[in-house]
Amino acid sequence: MDRQFPRLEISLSKLRSNASEIVKRCSARGISVTGVIKGCTGIPQAARAFLDGGCADLGSSRIEQIVRCRQAGVPGPYTLLRVPGLSELPDTVRWCDLSLQSERATLDALEAECRRQDKTHRVIVMADLGDLREGFWDKDELVDVCVHAERDLPHVTLAGIGVNLGCVGSVQPTPEKMNDLLALAARVEEAIGRKLEIISGGATSSFTLVHWGTMPAGINHLRIGENILLGKDLQLEWGIEDMNYLAMDAFTLTAEVIEVKTKPSYPQGKLCIDAFGHKPVYTDYGIQRRALLALGKADVGDEKALLPRDKDLTVWGASSDHCIVDVTHCSRDIRVGDTVSFSLAYSNLVYLSARPDVRVVCVE
Repeated sequence: MDRQFPRLEISLSKLRSNASEIVKRCSARGISVTGVIKGCTGIPQAARAFLDGGCADLGSSRIEQIVRCRQAGVPGPYTLLRVPGLSELPDTVRWCDLSLQSERATLDALEAECRRQDKTHRVIVMADLGDLREGFWDKDELVDVCVHAERDLPHVTLAGIGVNLGCVGSVQPTPEKMNDLLALAARVEEAIGRKLEIISGGATSSFTLVHWGTMPAGINHLRIGENILLGKDLQLEWGIEDMNYLAMDAFTLTAEVIEVKTKPSYPQGKLCIDAFGHKPVYTDYGIQRRALLALGKADVGDEKALLPRDKDLTVWGASSDHCIVDVTHCSRDIRVGDTVSFSLAYSNLVYLSARPDVRVVCVE
């Protein structure tokens, strides 16, 4: 079935421009950029745009996305961003050029797998500086593991060390955190007797330090996805007003209107839970003109994160497969068969790009 809607439209020129603007500012500070394609489920056309915009390589947390891009002829190189499980090591060595690592046992198993495949593999050993996701909390242990990789694992190349911030623990990247990473890198370099190739200072949230001019010298690598794909988080969520060199509309979601009715804005009857086991809090806005869209949480995740292109339209709520929008004050007369378009948050894009029944259209 060739569905017209929901439709996810990708402006490749805007993606290339976003990548170019990010890379230009990072390069001026001696920082290379891994373009992170996991937010769009590794759509090959988007991955090409990242490379065309100047990204040094491509990264994803899912090996399947890397395979998808390689099979589509997108050259890479490729970095596996989620620490691999032992069961994933054969594919890690086969498909990826570099991976993030945080366990000595996994590094030892990686060495064995590299021997089996007669390959070498590069790694970044991760430090946990407070965000409490992957990485060594004990810094002495990190140094010891780096020495072990350098001296005892001939098929595993220690490319560098890195950190993740601003994800699970929402810890803000700061110059102090970057200096902590640089100090740890200096300890590793002293222990192994050479300079590290990569000191990776984090992801999109760490680009704030590049933008503000406060990134300490020595951080030479970032892993950036959302800021290239959507450019939204730092501009809207962080409130950074002078970042308008990034387009926030490289992706457009368009949905079809399947019902338009005038109804109360407050549910009528005894309230319990919704389809997802939640107890929403409702506000009574009186009678509204409401449009029902043929998409739902299964398509976009959090529907309240959607950014309507019609500024006088608001999202009221959604179930798995339906989204309700208030069109009472819309300047246009929305009817059945019309369409409504949205810009996206990162969570929306993650859901949409992974749906096989969402039509993806690439335009310049």
